[in-house]
Amino acid sequence: MELKGTTAIITGSSGRFGGAIAKALAAAGCNCVCHYNSNKQKTKELVEQIKKLGVKTLAVEADLVEPEQIEGLFEKASELGTPQVLINSAAVFSRQPLQEVGFGEAQRVLNLNLIAPILTSRAFAKVINEKFGDAESVVGKIINIADVGGIRPWAGSVLYCSSKAGLIGATKALAKELAPRICVNSVAPGVVTWPSDFDESEKQRQLSIIPVRRIAEPSEVTEAIIFLLRNDYITGQVLNVDGGRCI
Repeated sequence: MELKGTTAIITGSSGRFGGAIAKALAAAGCNCVCHYNSNKQKTKELVEQIKKLGVKTLAVEADLVEPEQIEGLFEKASELGTPQVLINSAAVFSRQPLQEVGFGEAQRVLNLNLIAPILTSRAFAKVINEKFGDAESVVGKIINIADVGGIRPWAGSVLYCSSKAGLIGATKALAKELAPRICVNSVAPGVVTWPSDFDESEKQRQLSIIPVRRIAEPSEVTEAIIFLLRNDYITGQVLNVDGGRCI
């Protein structure tokens, strides 16, 4: 896929990692639809940074657990042209012992981390099929941002790890269903930024189980995303960018 001039939707772009993805796509020539839920100011700043890269950009507010707002996101995205790239980056992190897990929290995590990417993928596929219904080759790309926790789960985060494992399963199912017009893949990063409650001893413990003995630079993950977007013969795969954590 030629990325220059292509329109991309990046969900959760107000987050640090989502913003890094948006800027990487902009640097590759994509026009960027920067989705956010509540952090309007941070997304506005992101949009200004992207404009300086010489591409078109647009900030769109939407609550992805509300189906009608997903439809609104895609309607507004059309102002930059037919989107051919969808990055499902929006997510919420949840960590608590099993005995503290309640139904409301379970719904909150699974709705945003798993169900929302499935529904945004449905909306994306509808747009692609309407615009490129006669295409017999790849014209769209979906990248789901998973996590090593979906592959090698850790204790005390059953909701988060389950949601990311489910997203990996959804990636494979969607890749089969949406071929040949759309390639669907996942990127599973390891640690990119330290959780705020990690002390130095916990950081060192985590580093001890990462073969390369450091956390990832955001650019190392975004480069993996760009690689998958440019390759039209990879679909249904999970690319671990984790320093060997999943070995």
